[in-house]
Amino acid sequence: MSRGFVKEGDQEEPPMIPPRASLPPGMTNYVTPEGYDQLIQEKEGLVAERTSLNEENERETRRKKTEIDGKLALLNERINSARVLDVNDQPKDEVRFGASVTYQMGSKGPKTTLKIVGVDEANIKKKKVGFVAPIAKAMIGHKVGDDVVFSLGDEERKLKIKSIEYD
Repeated sequence: MSRGFVKEGDQEEPPMIPPRASLPPGMTNYVTPEGYDQLIQEKEGLVAERTSLNEENERETRRKKTEIDGKLALLNERINSARVLDVNDQPKDEVRFGASVTYQMGSKGPKTTLKIVGVDEANIKKKKVGFVAPIAKAMIGHKVGDDVVFSLGDEERKLKIKSIEYD
């Protein structure tokens, strides 16, 4: 049937599917074992949500299934491209993926601890930052006592690494 004979109210808008956290093109999708488990749990939750949809409103059910299918497609891409890094394989005296790094901005600033994780695991409220974040990229490869300079736009910031720990 030609779209010209469809009432405007009958047309369904495709659901908006939010993109996943940004991973630069060509960049390996590193994840911690904990992060990989979180991806699998997220997938299981979406599959369970899809199977539990009730069929009362066919249009709404179809829209919701399309949204979940879109999220699952993006999630499956991340799961399939994930490269799990075991933190036990990392050098303990150097900042690497999976490290919890305590640092101090300036000589009198408060000490802050961040854990360097995969982009899907990053959560600033939990003090977890993606390995592609400017501060993480600047710290990687440094050791305790090193001074690190990193850029935030036009501004340069300096920090001193105080300790490095791996869970």
